[in-house]
Amino acid sequence: MEVIPAVKKVLQTLIKEGFEVAVVGGAVRDILSGKTVFDWDLTTNAEPEQILKLFGDAFYNNKFGTVGIPFDGGTVEVTTYRSEEGYSDKRHPDRVIWGKTLEEDLKRRDFTINAMALRFAQGKLFSKDVVDPYGGQQDLKKKLIRTVGDPDERFSEDALRLLRAVRFATTLGFEIEKDTLLSIKKNAQLIESVSGERIRDELFKIIDSENAYEGIMLLVETGLLKEILPELDICFDVPQKSLKRHHIFDVGTHNVMSLKYCPSHDTIVRLATLLHDVGKAKVADVTDEGVRTFYNHEVVGGRIVLKIAERLHLSKDQREKLFRLVRWHQFTVNENQTDKALRRFVKNIGVFNIEDMMDLRVGDRLGGGLQQAESWRLKLFRQRLKDVLKKPFTIRDLKINGDDVMKSLNIKPGPEVGKILNKLFDEVSDDKEKNKREYLLVRLKKL
Repeated sequence: MEVIPAVKKVLQTLIKEGFEVAVVGGAVRDILSGKTVFDWDLTTNAEPEQILKLFGDAFYNNKFGTVGIPFDGGTVEVTTYRSEEGYSDKRHPDRVIWGKTLEEDLKRRDFTINAMALRFAQGKLFSKDVVDPYGGQQDLKKKLIRTVGDPDERFSEDALRLLRAVRFATTLGFEIEKDTLLSIKKNAQLIESVSGERIRDELFKIIDSENAYEGIMLLVETGLLKEILPELDICFDVPQKSLKRHHIFDVGTHNVMSLKYCPSHDTIVRLATLLHDVGKAKVADVTDEGVRTFYNHEVVGGRIVLKIAERLHLSKDQREKLFRLVRWHQFTVNENQTDKALRRFVKNIGVFNIEDMMDLRVGDRLGGGLQQAESWRLKLFRQRLKDVLKKPFTIRDLKINGDDVMKSLNIKPGPEVGKILNKLFDEVSDDKEKNKREYLLVRLKKL
């Protein structure tokens, strides 16, 4: 078993001082699965104050017994054995008691695959003494997510575990054990007690997963989506299939399918793809001819995602990007578009979001049942955007300037000069052949 130098140093130091120490959590899962370990979590019978004395640069600023030991490139976290009592806020224990044994510590953990440890003691640095009191190894082989003990108790202690169960099932490609799944469905409303930040962090891990489609559909099945993204959940009740429509899925399924096929690895782009048609539930209508319509759904959707962004405590930049991608995703592509129209598109979405919008459109197309990721028109649109951005045409490129306007119309400097130049610029943007001094001076007289 390969152990990084920083972790090895912590292990050696604690063992040398006569303490027990064990690797726990995801690192154990990875070791037993033959995967590379990136996150090392250690647990020990040494209390925080004792750990701090052994490592001069260590820090401890929480009540849960976790000491951080910095090293080049990261931090090794060492947590004292503990047991917990009371969970009045459905998230954190009311009281933490330092434990005496590793088995006592494992008893408080959420799922069996997280309640395993590799014990290191008595100088045996690379001992593979697997401590597994709840059958975690068996569930790991069966690819099952199962709570430690009674699932209702585990979820009532910490409601975030409801979402973590779905996240682990999604990212690991596991199934949720039957009784655990039934308990999630029964206790889904408890997630209301969890902060938006913690929900966001788990949701993002699901969205970023290769199994994102399965993860979101599992949220639907368990009733958790209704609690954390009700705006998306109601979309599964909105049909799209009708005359003159290529869609074959309801709005909710289409959104999730679009996420499945979105080629981007950017979390906000993937979130925007998942939510791009969220406004359709509010504006859905059917014409007398039986055609389903969703007029202005992108406008409504833009307002909706801003509220979602606030609830999930996204950063200002994340909110702005999410809004632009959803608000302007319904852009038109055809071979007759003017450079002016293309510049307006770039202005609306932002030059740095162009490729992200293209990725959303690819997901939208494939998620709607179309076979090709890009139409020839979309490919042409991409190329024309590149051409327009290579040689941007601005008001400074006009063959006349403010002095010409003032002399020709006998007006003084002021806002009116700029307005007139902008009118001429809008006209010339559609046809650059008109950008000739003689033409513009004559046109100026007619404004």
